Amino acid sequence: MKALKIISFYRNEKALIKRALEGNQEAQRLIYEAHAPKMLSICRQYIKDLQFAEDTMIGGFVKVFKHLHTYRHEGSFEGWIRRIMIRESISFLRKKQFVVFDDDAYNEYELAEVNSSYEIDIDQLQKLIDALPEGYKMVFVLYAVEGYKHLEIAQMLGISESTSKSQLYKARRWLQKRLKEKNSLGYGTH
Repeated sequence: MKALKIISFYRNEKALIKRALEGNQEAQRLIYEAHAPKMLSICRQYIKDLQFAEDTMIGGFVKVFKHLHTYRHEGSFEGWIRRIMIRESISFLRKKQFVVFDDDAYNEYELAEVNSSYEIDIDQLQKLIDALPEGYKMVFVLYAVEGYKHLEIAQMLGISESTSKSQLYKARRWLQKRLKEKNSLGYGTH
């Protein structure tokens, strides 16, 4: 029976949004249930602690329902929610003063190709990303995962475009070093 509700949700998204706008709690619940798992994973990409990520996601959904009237049915509804979750995650990190951006000048160095023989699973990769310094991590996720351009990242985070580029460069270099270390240790060639 639950599968029918989900199928119905996707076919009647506009009607469901309209009902949610009218204060229909069942419609709001269906929207939440359909999008919460993916939105939690988005918040989790920015926020290491699962409880804080969940709190941020819930706060994000409060904003989703509060500002639902501003959704214009242009682009995907999920994408609209996703942008709210990203802003909420960034806002959470800023409030907690977890983010420090290193303003060193950006130098355009060629990054070494990541050896395709590295063996790493998704959980290990997430742990490596979580271990990045917060400034590096935020820019890395916005650029490499979310697909934002450096100018957009700079505007979102209130930093210069060159700082965004520098943070990405340093994040990639840091991740490559850790991947190389893991690869060396994995094959006993350290």
